[in-house]
Amino acid sequence: LALAMIPVMAYPVLRKHDEIPALGYVVFRGALEGVYYMAIVVSWLLLLPLSQVYQAGSPDASNLQVLANVLLEAKEIAVFGMIVFGLGGLMFYYLLFQSKLVPQWLSGWGFIALIMNFVAGLSVMFGFFGPTSTISDVLQIPIGLQEMVLAVWLIVKGFNPPAGASE
Repeated sequence: LALAMIPVMAYPVLRKHDEIPALGYVVFRGALEGVYYMAIVVSWLLLLPLSQVYQAGSPDASNLQVLANVLLEAKEIAVFGMIVFGLGGLMFYYLLFQSKLVPQWLSGWGFIALIMNFVAGLSVMFGFFGPTSTISDVLQIPIGLQEMVLAVWLIVKGFNPPAGASE
């Protein structure tokens, strides 16, 4: 929920520069990504009652094993998350780049790193490699680093004042 609230809290600042991508950022990184994380948590939580029924020796134990494997191996959920994260992030970094609220090298880095994230997501979706493969992980390292650098930047320096704003 904390991750879903970041776009909501940034919306008043971002909408002053371009309202449509700011709203898209809230929808993708706030709502859809929040639903994605909740779906993952629910699927993990369903494993507990499934394991209890399985251990009790239910006659449908083989079906339960299949269902548990589906919950654990839902690669489509991971791809959905990567694509939703990427679309929301592209809107966010576009806004940051256009508005110059942070240095353009920082927002440009985010934009390029998200393209690499998309390549990883699409490669997983089309079966070139798995979501937890080394190639996928390497393609996602730049956006992980960039998001941490951006977070530290915003905590330490905040947004740049808009051009023409008085001191």
